Amino acid sequence: MSGSTDAAVVPEAVWSGRFSGQVHELFERFNDSLPFDRRLFPEDIAGSAAWARALERAGVLDPVELRHLESALQSLHDDVAADPAILRDADDEDVHSFVERNLVERVGDLGKKLHTGRSRNDQVATDLRLWTMTALDARIDEIQAVITGLVDLAHRERETVFPGYTHLQRAQPVLFAHWCLAYVEMLRRDLGRLADARVRTAVCPLGCAALAGTAYPVDRETLAVDLGFRSAAANSLDAVSDRDFVMESLSAIAQTSIHLSRLAEDL
Repeated sequence: MSGSTDAAVVPEAVWSGRFSGQVHELFERFNDSLPFDRRLFPEDIAGSAAWARALERAGVLDPVELRHLESALQSLHDDVAADPAILRDADDEDVHSFVERNLVERVGDLGKKLHTGRSRNDQVATDLRLWTMTALDARIDEIQAVITGLVDLAHRERETVFPGYTHLQRAQPVLFAHWCLAYVEMLRRDLGRLADARVRTAVCPLGCAALAGTAYPVDRETLAVDLGFRSAAANSLDAVSDRDFVMESLSAIAQTSIHLSRLAEDL
């Protein structure tokens, strides 16, 4: 702890329940994640809206409160879309704190009520899974476009003879179409890996709370479908603590990049 003029007041932080006084500005900069997790903003808005609907179905929120929250979340989303500096220049600890603060400014204590039965643990895990699903979908679309282009090129050049190489030396003549379709095979395997990673990513942690679930009667399967997940997580401890889906996705993307690099080197 520090009493310097560069210190920030701890009680403003989400984790500050056991602390009083001030924290050094250097630690605050080290601890704050908004500069990079702000990219999860759309997912945090979507997850918060879905959670509001789940709380309304569970009887925690009434229909009027739900409408106010959904309207405020949409308004915040639109404001940031119109002026990204609102988020970029904010000094909140993370994107979740940014959303909650702005909600409270718009709807008062109802903004805090939205966090009923929810933890930062399942909130962060949900946002990251949603973001990863979107990123995987984009990569799948891109690779499919490359495959389509290669197939079209192979069809157009089906009579073109092309030198085949081995050990950087010209070896045997092959059809250029044959070369194109070799990369189609590689990229189809990459598509399979990306799609397979997405299956395991599309499991919803929301409703698992900190580690052992929520006491409120939240329908987690309906919540999962509402957010576009394949299913709700089966085990709350696993759901909030593990990030293997990120590593699996990165591995699939790394393999794809090797194939694309090889194609570029050939060309």
